Amino acid sequence: MGTKTRTVLAASVLAAGLATAPGTAVAGEPAAAAVTKISHSTATAMFRDAGIGWTSSGGCSDRNTSTCTSFEQLNLATAQGAVTLRNASGCAMTITGGTETGHASGTYSHWNGYKLDYGLTTCLGNYITGNFTRIADRGDGAAQYRSASGNVYARESNHWDVLYYNCGGC
Repeated sequence: MGTKTRTVLAASVLAAGLATAPGTAVAGEPAAAAVTKISHSTATAMFRDAGIGWTSSGGCSDRNTSTCTSFEQLNLATAQGAVTLRNASGCAMTITGGTETGHASGTYSHWNGYKLDYGLTTCLGNYITGNFTRIADRGDGAAQYRSASGNVYARESNHWDVLYYNCGGC
C-alpha cells in the first residue's frame, strides 16, 4: 500500500471517529494486532442492522455505571464478531453486557473492548456447543468452547461470555 493510500485510509478512520491502539500479547493467547475502537452509536447501528438486540438492567448506556450496557470503546472486530455469530447461527441474540465497568479486569476484558455477554437461548447454546471445540473449563468453572477463528465462548450461569480476538471470519 502506497503512502498516499495509507494517508487517505488514516484520514478516513479519523473522520469516522475511530481510534487505534496497539494490542498486547499474553502468554498462551493469540498475539493481538492494533485494534480499532468504535463508539456506542456506531456499535448500536451495526447491531441494529444485523438484528441483534441489547438490554441494560439499568436502562442506560453509561460506560462508568455497572448496571448499564455500554459499547463505548468496543473493538470493531468484537462488534463484527457479534454480527458474524448472528449471521452464522441464525439465532436471535440479545447482548446483556459490553464495555461497562463491573466486569473482570485484564487485557482481554469487557472494559478493553474484547468481550460481549449474550443472554441464554436454546438456539445460541446449541449452535456454540455443536459447532465449536470444547476446551478446558475456565478458572471459575465455566465451560469453554473455541471457534475455528480462535474466539472463546464461556457458558456462565446466566449468559454466554464471549472473548473476541478477531471478527470470526467476517
